[in-house]
Amino acid sequence: MPEFELHTTLVRSTSNEVEGQNGSAKAVFLHGLFGRGKNFTRIASGLLPETQSLLVDLPNHGRSGWTETFDYAQMADIVADELRKGFAAGGPVDVIGHSMGGKVAMVLALRHPELVRKLVVIDISPVAAVSARGEFQHLLGSLSALDLPSFAHRPEVDAALKANIPNNVVRGFLLQNLKHRDGNYVWEPNLALLYGELETVMSFPEYTSSFTGPVLWIRGDRSNYVTEADVPAMRALFPKTRRMTVHGAGHWVHSEKPEEVIDALRSFLLGG
Repeated sequence: MPEFELHTTLVRSTSNEVEGQNGSAKAVFLHGLFGRGKNFTRIASGLLPETQSLLVDLPNHGRSGWTETFDYAQMADIVADELRKGFAAGGPVDVIGHSMGGKVAMVLALRHPELVRKLVVIDISPVAAVSARGEFQHLLGSLSALDLPSFAHRPEVDAALKANIPNNVVRGFLLQNLKHRDGNYVWEPNLALLYGELETVMSFPEYTSSFTGPVLWIRGDRSNYVTEADVPAMRALFPKTRRMTVHGAGHWVHSEKPEEVIDALRSFLLGG
């Protein structure tokens, strides 16, 4: 595979608070659709000082390069190549993925199990996310409909989106991807590809192999991205799965209930 520009951010402690443990554990975080690695900064900081974390901008997102097609296997292979070059050069690491990033994390574990010690999947299943397709069709369609060069200021873009996306939190999340370049506003992610291949984004590739390492499967009780009907598919691919529900959380579990997620990760990743 040709060299791919994958942007990452390392979160580690600069102190020696925990002698012999400072940064001894390693965790990789993979974000969801239209997110970026730094969305997990608070969670990664909550794992310090024992764990150093790598926050990844997945392909077609953030400051990472773009691909010509959307393919989960390709994305997992790109992440695997990056890990082998440095962060996981000394042995397997823990991988945490949310939504689309959870699918990348699952494919990474299935295709490159030697790189993954423990896996955490947040509010997504290894099945087609049919219920979510309409939501993201609306969100990305609303972004695509804007004539960005016609806007002179960021608040104007925000105001233009408000009618179609009235939720301030969701709109703010999307607007983190708005950048000013060469005198015009642009979307930093590969919006045309992600919107055009949304059906593939919402799907999940077929695998007959399984990952036999420990897996923590976290869902928000107010989210419909994970259902009881998904359990057989999850168990078939990841037989050592432990399930957890975070009460009062929707799809963005780690943003809505960060302390609960940090506690769960500390127990699962740093426990025996």
